[in-house]
Amino acid sequence: MRQAGKIVAGALRLARELAVCDVTTDYIDTEIERYIHGNHGLPMFKGYRGYPRSTCTSINEEVVHGIPGPRRLREGDILSIDVGVEYKKYMADGAITVPIGKVPPATKRLIEVCEKALNKAIEGIRPGAMLSQVAGRIQEYVEGHGYSVVKDYAGHGIGRCMHEEPQVPNYVSEELLANDVVLLSGTTLAIEPMICMGSGETEVMENKWTVVTKDRKLSTHFEHTVVVTDTGVEVLTVE
Repeated sequence: MRQAGKIVAGALRLARELAVCDVTTDYIDTEIERYIHGNHGLPMFKGYRGYPRSTCTSINEEVVHGIPGPRRLREGDILSIDVGVEYKKYMADGAITVPIGKVPPATKRLIEVCEKALNKAIEGIRPGAMLSQVAGRIQEYVEGHGYSVVKDYAGHGIGRCMHEEPQVPNYVSEELLANDVVLLSGTTLAIEPMICMGSGETEVMENKWTVVTKDRKLSTHFEHTVVVTDTGVEVLTVE
């Protein structure tokens, strides 16, 4: 999983370099797929439940699962890039949101708050911590800065499969508290706050994949794969 995570991190670094004005999301996807194969990994999204591409590229009001295609990035857009890699039958998953060219200060702040919410969640992980504490740290930080968390989608356990138990929501609900999970050493999670300038309510587009905000306000997404250790936590999706 560490090696899968390093490939994810390298792919996201490449994506950040490629994500500039007038580049298509199709081109970014093609180059990332080439990078993953070149590092002896497999793009775990491709073919998953029929998904057609190797990455998810979600622009502006698209929350997650945007399908790469001929759309060209424009000055002021934001692009969320989600990458999953399988290496020797183990998985890792990560995502970043990047500004395209110059973006307004409010947009830049939304991106920063989402990334910091992820870091806040990770900082609180240790053996014996509760899953609800992880969710609560995300929700408190995001809502404290005036934004909404997306409640329709969540992070997840990960390992030999891309999606394993437990679900890792970005907010605390009665259901979560009633079925809370103690984090044990060796637990591996993909933590992924998705936050919005607006209400956080979502809908799925006609392609049956791309999730957008109902109010069409901006959304951002960051993700790391982590493992709970004997003394704390290790982030696996770093180079």
